[in-house]
Amino acid sequence: MASLVLRVDGGSRGNPGPAAYGVVVESPQGEILERLHGNVGIQTNNFAEYQGLLAALRYALDRQARQVRVYADSQLLVRQMQGRYAVKSENLRPLYEEARRLARQIPDFAIEHVYRTANREADRLANLALDEARKLP
Repeated sequence: MASLVLRVDGGSRGNPGPAAYGVVVESPQGEILERLHGNVGIQTNNFAEYQGLLAALRYALDRQARQVRVYADSQLLVRQMQGRYAVKSENLRPLYEEARRLARQIPDFAIEHVYRTANREADRLANLALDEARKLP
């Protein structure tokens, strides 16, 4: 797979609270190839956003993507990954470092901020993961 578009989102119910992420994997033409979601325990929304990014990057690397465009509605995550904001949270620093390490393995990597309206499906998947976790015994 040469090129992927990854739409990532994460959230928590309470901050911190139950947290999860959602990822939509698309072709450059906009065809949805895969939907990923998962729970990350009791965490902050920013932690969940990074977990979504990490899941997306691992997916892309597993498929040997050479070009990756990530779209996220977390301005903090995007600007930290772009080097525009410092990572002040000790809880986020290892996630940031891992995400940077993974992103460097992709020859053509870019991450951009989008408004929530452009990220609805990833948000829906994060909420689905949260709902599924509530149903567990």
